[in-house]
Amino acid sequence: MNAPERFTPNARFDQTALVLQGGGALGSYQGGVYQALSEAGVSPDWFAGISIGAINAAILAGNRPQDRLDKLTTFWDRVTHDDALAPFSMEDTVSRRTLGALSGLQTVARGIPGFFAPRVPSPWLSLPGSPRALSHYDTAPLRDTLLELVDFERINRGEVRLSLGAVNVRTGNFSFFDNHRMALGPEHVMASGALPPGFPPVEIEGEWFWDGGLVSNTPLSHVLDNASARSTLVFQVDLFSAFGPMPQHLFDVEERHKDITYSSRTRMNTNHFRQVHALRQAIGKLAERLPPEVLAEPEIAALADLAPTHAFSIVHLIYRRAAYDGPNKDYEFSRRSMRDHWRAGLNDARRTLRKDCWQNPPEPAEGIAVFDTNRAGVL
Repeated sequence: MNAPERFTPNARFDQTALVLQGGGALGSYQGGVYQALSEAGVSPDWFAGISIGAINAAILAGNRPQDRLDKLTTFWDRVTHDDALAPFSMEDTVSRRTLGALSGLQTVARGIPGFFAPRVPSPWLSLPGSPRALSHYDTAPLRDTLLELVDFERINRGEVRLSLGAVNVRTGNFSFFDNHRMALGPEHVMASGALPPGFPPVEIEGEWFWDGGLVSNTPLSHVLDNASARSTLVFQVDLFSAFGPMPQHLFDVEERHKDITYSSRTRMNTNHFRQVHALRQAIGKLAERLPPEVLAEPEIAALADLAPTHAFSIVHLIYRRAAYDGPNKDYEFSRRSMRDHWRAGLNDARRTLRKDCWQNPPEPAEGIAVFDTNRAGVL
């Protein structure tokens, strides 16, 4: 398939953000999306991620634009493996599901090189409260991989913005690590992907953090709440779809349960933004009718400043489950599945980039427009 015509939305929007959801092994779909964006000349100046999305985001933000795709490919080649039985497998659903189940079992038993390794002895045999007692796997290999593939000095120079979502274990509060507010290191990326009980919590400045997906599996709300540009183009790439078929057996039930739990709730986030936006519009209209001496009062001036000045176009790309997917799809790290997911992201993004419905920013008065061009157009 030929690459789409070169299109540079950065010239039409004041800011471009790439928002990446969590989803384990499905994260290679995001790699395909980024490849298509890169082909089309889209250069995000804000990367936001949670869990595997945080890892992908850190690799992209922590490299020169011309090196990003190579580094991302290196990561996904490293953390996936070839199945010994793959050459003898058919492409039918039963064969792929069987191999996928075996691949998932291999992940559980052996871990993933460059990512995580099983704890020996078992955490059940470790002293209560010790780091070894809090997870089934050790993620030290991921730290080494991040230090190799990510230039954290580049991230902390702030050439592009990077935001990573995590959850405070003690308070249960959602937190964002943002290089516009603090220096970031590999521990911030690891904290965003520390999904219990598989992975251990990560300590940062005396507090312990788990995977941000426990509270929200997408950092979209952080981008909506913290954007300062007049117009922002957001490419939101999700790995779990809220829409899906009725389960037919228990394996389907587990997969559907996971999809619903980790889907991004984009409709909820955007509806909330629209409600707040309408309130701000009302405040702005009221402020226009007030005399200057009233507007000069500090409390009134603070309210008047809430009038909307920002607009967002959200282009929503969602991984659509393959017929062979099962409840283990997020920890099925076979190289064949990884390449399938990458190809799906590449093709979905290429189709999206050919559309013109989202290519101009809405007016601030409109607030927000959401597009899912692979499904139903404008949401």
